Amino acid sequence: MEERPAGDEAAELTPDDAVDEAGERARTIRESVAVGVATAIYGISFGALSVAAGLDVWQTVFLSLVMFTGGSQFALVGVLAAGGAAAGGSAIATAAMLGIRNVVYGMRMKPLVGGSPARNVLAAWITIDESTAVALAQKLPRNARLGFWLTGAIVFVGWNLTTLAGALIGDAMGDTRAWGLDAAAGAAFLGLLWPRLKRVQAGAVAVGAAVVAAVVMPVVMPGLPVLIAALVALLIGWFNLFDRRRRA
Repeated sequence: MEERPAGDEAAELTPDDAVDEAGERARTIRESVAVGVATAIYGISFGALSVAAGLDVWQTVFLSLVMFTGGSQFALVGVLAAGGAAAGGSAIATAAMLGIRNVVYGMRMKPLVGGSPARNVLAAWITIDESTAVALAQKLPRNARLGFWLTGAIVFVGWNLTTLAGALIGDAMGDTRAWGLDAAAGAAFLGLLWPRLKRVQAGAVAVGAAVVAAVVMPVVMPGLPVLIAALVALLIGWFNLFDRRRRA
């Protein structure tokens, strides 16, 4: 679509342009709703896992309200489930390491959605994988902003509601380990990771980190294998050896 000065944009729109922009806006809304609802459903698993890890219902709900970054939340309760309160430091460090990616997202999204201090704080709260991905997939800046805010709002509301539902279900089940929920954190991470393993380099990072974690798991306290594996993943990713060889 031809670029126009912002002030004359509405005056110069042809009927075909208006139809195209309306179609793009409708597509953005559909993507936001689809991604938001699909992501929110994971909150049920998190709520049940959190209760299995030893948190009560209200601690679980508070964690989702304040932390609100799915990967870090799963990491936190996964380490706590494996090591209990003694692994609290490792759990926090693991969750923080995974949360660093949101800082990068924030730097990328601030020019697009930033504004007043209140607006920046609100945008930071919902700067997550899904809202950033939907925003960056749009062609027009106004649709990118719409995708960011709508996706983030849907995920936030849905995630917290399903977290509460999952926590109540997990609490009613009693000993959740009898249902196999103590292993669900790993399964949830594998489900999130699998679609990303399309490149040789990504597969090499995943395999290398998994092997190192399996080797050190019997000799270090719970939570530390995740941190050690993360360092290995950073080293493999930094040198990018497999992608270099493939290009060569």
